[in-house]
Order: sequence, then structure tokens, then C-alpha cells
Amino acid sequence: MNSLDPQLRDFVLFCVERRGKDWPALYDEMAMVAGQGLFRGLGHTELRQLGFSLALGRLDETIELVKQAIAHDDQV
Repeated sequence: MNSLDPQLRDFVLFCVERRGKDWPALYDEMAMVAGQGLFRGLGHTELRQLGFSLALGRLDETIELVKQAIAHDDQV
């Protein structure tokens, strides 16, 4: 498992805190937060630069990153 960028982990956990872990509500929250830059000013472009995409064609990768962030949080 690749190391998850701390900013991505925190972005996901911020969204989980606001909306919960259930799809599609979490996906919608992440899209809204990114669209408005509500988390540390990170928008879609900045998240893509960190390796995180909300594109429908990359949902498998996105779900895996979300699982990594949540698992890390559960271990802390």
C-alpha cells in the first residue's frame, strides 16, 4: 500500500467528519468541498496534483484512497 499524502488524508477525514463514511453522500461532500475550496483552499486542481481525482473513471482509485485515510484514522 502506498503512503497516503497527509493533505489528502486530512481532506478525506474532513469530509467524513462533515458527511459520514457512506457513499454516495461522501463522494458528493468531497466534490462540493473541492469545488468550493473549503479545505485549506484545496480545489480539484490541487487535489489532482496530489494524486486524488473525483473523476468517475477513477472512482476505484478514489475509493481506495478513502479507505486508506479512514483506516489510518481508525488506527490513531
